[in-house]
Amino acid sequence: MNKSALISKLTALALLLLLGASPALVQADDAAAARTIASILTNLNHFPSDEDKAALMEIAGDSSNSEAYRTIAEAVQNIQHSATDADKARLSDIIDNANAPADARALAEVIMGISHVPSDTAKVRLAAIM
Repeated sequence: MNKSALISKLTALALLLLLGASPALVQADDAAAARTIASILTNLNHFPSDEDKAALMEIAGDSSNSEAYRTIAEAVQNIQHSATDADKARLSDIIDNANAPADARALAEVIMGISHVPSDTAKVRLAAIM
């Protein structure tokens, strides 16, 4: 994104916040991030593909996504059969945060339970997010 487009996006976001925009409008980037992460997890087989890692890096590097979704994207990017211990600690913080979006908590819970592939139960939860 070029500097001009970024400034326009930030200005629009600031106006929405000042005018009392609904949280649903402000969280539009989070919704897209949640859908992308859920899709990647649904198809996960031991670790994310190079294409998936690129999409996750984009989510993790986009400051318009909340910290929860950036953390989740990083954790998925690091999966090698299961989440790392360091990522599990960060995911636990999201799960325990009552103010975190419900989809973020659900994604964190799914990631914590992955062993090589998501379970059938996890895939049902992921489908609800997509």
